[in-house]
Amino acid sequence: VYRGSVKDFPGFDASQDAEALYNAMKGFGSDKEAILDLITSRSNKQRVEICQAYKSLYGKDLIADLKYELTGKFERLIVSLMRPPAYSDAKEIKDAIAGIGTDEKCLIEILASRTNQEIHDLVAAYKDAYERDLEADIVGDTSGHFKKMLVVLLQGTREEDDVVSEDLVEQDAKDLLEAGELKWGTDEAQFIYILGRRSKQHLRLVFDEYLKISGKPIERSIRGELSGDFEKLMLAVVKCIRSTAEYFAERLYKAMKGLGTRDNTLIRIMVSRSEIDMLDIREVFRTKYEKSLYNMIKEDTSGEYKKALLKLCGGDDDAAGEFFPEAAQVAYRMWELSAVAKVEVSTPPSPPVPSFCTLPAWDPWLLLSAAGHGQPRTSALIAAVIAGTDEGAIIDVVTQRSNAQRQQILKAYKAHYGRDLMADLKSELSGSLAKLILGLMLTPAQYDAKQLRKAVEGAGTDESVLIEIMATRNNQEIAAINEAYQEAYHKRLEDDLSSDTSGHFKRILVSLALGNRDEGPENLTQAHEDAKKLADVASNDSSDSLETRFLSILCTRSYPHLRRVFQEFIKMTNHDVEHAIRKRMSGDVRDAFLAIVRSVKNKPAFFADKLYKSMKGAGTDERTLTRIMISRSEIDLFNIRGEFIDLFDRSLHHMIEKDTSGDYRKALLALCGGED
Repeated sequence: VYRGSVKDFPGFDASQDAEALYNAMKGFGSDKEAILDLITSRSNKQRVEICQAYKSLYGKDLIADLKYELTGKFERLIVSLMRPPAYSDAKEIKDAIAGIGTDEKCLIEILASRTNQEIHDLVAAYKDAYERDLEADIVGDTSGHFKKMLVVLLQGTREEDDVVSEDLVEQDAKDLLEAGELKWGTDEAQFIYILGRRSKQHLRLVFDEYLKISGKPIERSIRGELSGDFEKLMLAVVKCIRSTAEYFAERLYKAMKGLGTRDNTLIRIMVSRSEIDMLDIREVFRTKYEKSLYNMIKEDTSGEYKKALLKLCGGDDDAAGEFFPEAAQVAYRMWELSAVAKVEVSTPPSPPVPSFCTLPAWDPWLLLSAAGHGQPRTSALIAAVIAGTDEGAIIDVVTQRSNAQRQQILKAYKAHYGRDLMADLKSELSGSLAKLILGLMLTPAQYDAKQLRKAVEGAGTDESVLIEIMATRNNQEIAAINEAYQEAYHKRLEDDLSSDTSGHFKRILVSLALGNRDEGPENLTQAHEDAKKLADVASNDSSDSLETRFLSILCTRSYPHLRRVFQEFIKMTNHDVEHAIRKRMSGDVRDAFLAIVRSVKNKPAFFADKLYKSMKGAGTDERTLTRIMISRSEIDLFNIRGEFIDLFDRSLHHMIEKDTSGDYRKALLALCGGED
């Protein structure tokens, strides 16, 4: 799935763009706004074509003209965007080692984070641009173990095989321990060999094994055993192995926190990651530092430089909080949209004083017009303003707020107007739209509890709903569902599941409802034993039936451990565990175990498949469609979209657009979040 913030510009015309840039720079001064708007909205491949078209049309070098017209940080940023990624990296490294002193942090950042192919492209670009050998220049400018590790990384020969040898994982972890913690002095060569050559997948398992045998994370050992630039380089390698996005989020945060801004670092990362993983970096940044990358850039930079950086960032993950800080404002808007406002009253409930809104696009959400604010308003005036329930506005408000913000709106609505917003919405909306909007106003646990209750009450049981929810929720989610169920229906979920189902299916659901799944890492020895149990068809122990064995493993082991079990199962039987379940089981038991296995393997793909089946063919299963879109909208819907397009060669957005209609479709598409 593409996770960059900059995409190919639709309807791209290189000659037309070249002409626009030429016009922006001709005459006295230059139109910087036009330059940044155009360049930041084109992909790197398109920018390269613009450079070529510019030369063909005007016989001039576009980068040279940009350098002449622009100045300072803004010029550095725009010029960096015009270079192909490998040439941009080559320029950064050339600057890092040129002159007196070396920018070791720049060398570390680039060489620790790039893939094999990116390294090969970098080496070739450096040779082409400067007619020099990159390795020779780095060797001449660095020393010691730091130099040795940089040279290893420069080879671009990190293993890329996803097949991991358990024996080698254990051996590498043991070798690292013996090279550092258990050795008088440190065998740096062993650290260089293992961390510089092994695949990312392999090293992640090595880090887990190292923690298990040493009782401490590999990072702590590196800090204790290594020093200086070599230590910083090895820590950067480990961070990039664990999560490249988290590494860059941390680098960006440090570039802007405190007094002053490290503009070179900020520019380099924003340019180099804008077409790779900027969305992931933003997500990690927001989670780790409790503020959006967009807002931190906005606070820490200025002028056209700021505008260009914000364009590369691609969006504000704090947008709802920035533009609508007070839940009470939204609560008033919701009241205004409802029929309650049409009741004969001489004065509507007093709204809170609205905050200023910085973007004109948000003007419709101001509580009252300047003329009406704070003044008595008759029902006739209100009716004239509202003229019926505005479903579109309700959809916009509800779908553009997080669930936590919706809960604040519910409270604010009650506090200000003494009314239940859910009840008012229920009276105003109907059909599929009502179910979707009302579902969004519940907490995730309340919503799941309600779906489970509907699945077990009345005549018949909706086993597919029970399976979908119980097989895919984690321990914390299950605990919250149990609590919400008890509070809403004054009954234990476990009791209702027991009384409405039977046999092995009941035992599976009850086991899942306990929320006692292990949460630790895989255990290789145990995984082998578990796989053996699942593969053993001929057990004569009646108390140890096939279903009981599957239940005891699939319903209790951690996800990482189960993935290892599935690998071991394939080695033993030459079959996937799903094949075994289909062949040896039937009915709801089979469906429940298959759902667990698919959720463990790839939860977004599991939900993508469910969404596709809800819409394919004649008719739409709106209950399933609504349930999944609500429950996954703040968890993994972006990943589900990616799996959907990979599996079915069409986007989720497109299929919803084609298969639904009216305000229901509008709300679903708002939740979907974009066309892939």
